[in-house]
Amino acid sequence: MPHPTRAWIVLVALSAASTALAVAVSSGGFVGLAATLAGVAILALAWGKAQIILDAYLGLANAPAIRRGMALVMALYALLLLGLYLAA
Repeated sequence: MPHPTRAWIVLVALSAASTALAVAVSSGGFVGLAATLAGVAILALAWGKAQIILDAYLGLANAPAIRRGMALVMALYALLLLGLYLAA
């Protein structure tokens, strides 16, 4: 099981990265395709953070079958969100 403190540090780093991307997009630092790719990266970072939370704080690292099932459900949900984002 991942150590909660280490997981928290990674969550903070991923949150900082997604915040930096969001600020760059909103300030006009990225336009067009770069802005779209930044949005995709923000979604990927959110998915990564969710995986860490499930593993470290909900204990799914100790239940591999449930972890795989949840990872599949979250990946499908992320793909749905990605499709909606790209369609807009």
